[in-house]
This record gives sequence, C-alpha cells and structure tokens, in this order.
Amino acid sequence: MAMGERTPLALIDAAASARMAVGEAVTNIAAALVNQVSDIKLSANWMAPAGHPGEDANLYDAVAAVGMDLCPKLGIAIPVGKDSMSMKTVWDEQGEEKSVTAPVSLIVSSFAPVEDVRMTLTPQLSTASEKSCLLYIDLGEGKNRLGGSVLAQCYSQLGNKSPDVNATLLSAFFNAIQTLNKKKLLQAYHDRSDGGLLVTLCEMSFASHCGLSIDLSSIEADAPDILFNEELGAVIQIDTSKKDLVLTILHKAGLQDYCHDIGELNDDDSIIIYQQEDTLLELSRIELQRTWSETSFQLQSLRDNPQCAQQEFDALLDADDPGLNAQVTFDINEDIVAPFISKGVRPKIAILREQGVNGQIEMAAAFDRAGFSAIDVHMSDIM
Repeated sequence: MAMGERTPLALIDAAASARMAVGEAVTNIAAALVNQVSDIKLSANWMAPAGHPGEDANLYDAVAAVGMDLCPKLGIAIPVGKDSMSMKTVWDEQGEEKSVTAPVSLIVSSFAPVEDVRMTLTPQLSTASEKSCLLYIDLGEGKNRLGGSVLAQCYSQLGNKSPDVNATLLSAFFNAIQTLNKKKLLQAYHDRSDGGLLVTLCEMSFASHCGLSIDLSSIEADAPDILFNEELGAVIQIDTSKKDLVLTILHKAGLQDYCHDIGELNDDDSIIIYQQEDTLLELSRIELQRTWSETSFQLQSLRDNPQCAQQEFDALLDADDPGLNAQVTFDINEDIVAPFISKGVRPKIAILREQGVNGQIEMAAAFDRAGFSAIDVHMSDIM
C-alpha cells in the first residue's frame, strides 16, 4: 500500500493539491511490481471545512480534478473512501470567539495486486556493485515549483506556484519503472516527495549507511529550486555498465528530457553536493542522520523510556551498526517436526494475538501446513 498526502498546497490550489496526492501515491507504489497502472485502486479521504467561505468551491474543484480528470486519464478507479466535512472548530475563550479552520485536503491510499513481492524495490542503495550511478527522473518537467513545500513552510511562506501532475508523463514513468524492474535493472528506488530531492537522497544514504557524491551541473536551475521542490519524480540506482540500456527504456517512454545522471556512492560516508565549481554541501552522513532523527528522538524521550531513546539515538554514531538484523543460530534446513510427524503426532503451538490483530488465521494455517496443531490464544486469556 502506498499513500499520498498534500495539505498546504490546498491553500494555493486545491485541485493541484488533490492531483499531487494521487500522483504521490502512484510514484510510491511504483516500487512494487504491478502489472499496469490501471491495476491500482485508490482510497480517498476527503477533508474540508464545509460551509466556510470559498472552501465548498475548493472541494468541488479538488473532487472534479481527481475524479473527473486525473484518475480517468490514468485508468485508475476509486472504489472506496470517506469524507470529513467538519474541519473547522469554533470555541469561546474569555468572551472572545476563536476558531481553527483546516483547508481542503486529500489523503490517498493506493493498493494493487503484486506479481512478485520479492521484486519490490526499496530506497536502500546497493553497496555490492563495483560501479553504480544515480539517475534523477524529474516529473515536474523542470518547473521546480516551490509553493507549499517544506522549505517554504520553514520560512513561514506558502509561495504562489504549486506542483501539479502531468497524467501522460506519470503513466509513462510508472510503466517504464515496471519494465526496468522486470528486467532487474534497478538496484534501489525512492520517489520524491516531502522535502524534495535533497531529502530523497539523504534518506537513501541513511538507509544504506553510505555516502553520496551528487553533481547538479547537468540541471539548468538554481540549486535550492532543484533540491527542495516537491514535484513528482524519483531517484533510481543502476549499474553503470547498463546505463545506456536503462536510458533507452526511459527515452522510449518519453522521459528523455527529464532524466539526469546526478552522482554515485562514495567511500567517505559523507554527502557531498556540488554544482559546476561550487561545493554546496559537504557533511558526514552520521551528522545529517542525527539531525534528521532529532525530532523523533525528542518525542520518543517524552513518550517512551528516555534511556532507551538515548541509546537508540546514540547508535547512529556507529557507522558499522547493521541495525535490526537476524542471526540464525540453527540449521534452517533441518526439519524439526519430522520425528513427530513420523509418529503421527502433531506438536501443539500457540498463536498469540492481541486486540486489533487480524493475521492469526493465516499464521495458524501456515503452521498447520507445516505439521503443527495450532491453538488460538488471546493475550487476555493468559493475563
């Protein structure tokens, strides 16, 4: 499942905001092996302050933009969704009437049948390849609009030009990514969204514990516009020896003007960004990752055990920390139930579940197929 959400843009252009929510859900789910874009289904959660001046019209424009324009062009249906029409609250405080009004916004969840879950791409860069490069695919057609971006919000601004969606380009992009995935030409994938290209690259670096050397010289635009706009797009990692083949597929999809070779992995565990002769950024990956994690750490310190939160935050200082991993201490090929099955005995196993868990049936079926006798046990039964 993939999600797209755009709220600040609604203050500028409600229709564009809604289209972008759908676009982000599509570029996100493109990481999975989906046969065709029309296999995608959407769940749309519409939110608006009904009755507030101008917002009913904004809601109409947003619904029309998605339901009557973009989705029909993509061949995507919206079979399910809901609405929240009370996005305004009013109260009296010491005789003064106060209110908070949220703009029209749309949260989109996308889902689709997946041909092979093992082929799902992730942002984790491959460090096994001797030589690889990063291709940046810009579905914003070089417009680099910053309206509603995180950068604008950091400076208490909204901007006046917001990103929007080209349905033809988005569909071509989705099909091209699926083709590249099927041919096993992609090593990593991350769609561009909140924070823009810079955040996309940083998150790929963080997930992989490796450095990046990024060159923006091939893109004719100011560096802040390139790095912080939140137009649709993606970054893919490919084997350098197969670059021509990858570009041929992207060019056949009509993306030739929007593909840029922007860099490669480095051994310095640092993120370096430059344009022409100017070095724009050169910081250690660990320093940037700790900055990126600072907010989560502070929230976790208040919500959870502060010592555990600190230990997790400090673990980022260890460049060799493998993160969550499993170390198997037994032979996974050994059939441990064979002696019992040969005697006609099915060993009992408890399937523990808590309120809200709904996968116990599938788990019990798996153990049943493996030769066990599964017993459903709710956590309240053993308290």
